[in-house]
Amino acid sequence: MTQYPSRTQQAGSADGIGLTARDAMHAPGPQVDDHMTVDVALSVLIGARVPHLLLRDEDGRCAGLVTRAQLAAHRGGSWYSDRTRLQDIPLDRGPFTSSGAALGEAEAAMRDRTLDVSPVIDEHGYALGILALTSRAITP
Repeated sequence: MTQYPSRTQQAGSADGIGLTARDAMHAPGPQVDDHMTVDVALSVLIGARVPHLLLRDEDGRCAGLVTRAQLAAHRGGSWYSDRTRLQDIPLDRGPFTSSGAALGEAEAAMRDRTLDVSPVIDEHGYALGILALTSRAITP
């Protein structure tokens, strides 16, 4: 398993200048296939005690990110059935954060899209980690 540096272990200045999304990302956590049912995905989330799951498509590439709140909301809908699959529910499906993106630009894009977390992907679309917004303000 690849270990990624924490924000305190990273090179670069304290204001994030010169850092990339790869420098600031956290380990990706559990990844599941997007054809998994909502019920099973919710069980995985609860069992792993994580706030989100990364979704993979049939080729193993990042297909999205789902949170417990999103799953619970879809599970409670009148249209829901125990056969509903993750690929069938509306989720953020990208664009995702490139590992080489400048950290400030990546965070600004996330704020524009009102995302708290975003998958960080490589040049082939495979998930490398998760970028979470920090509380610091982004300066132009």
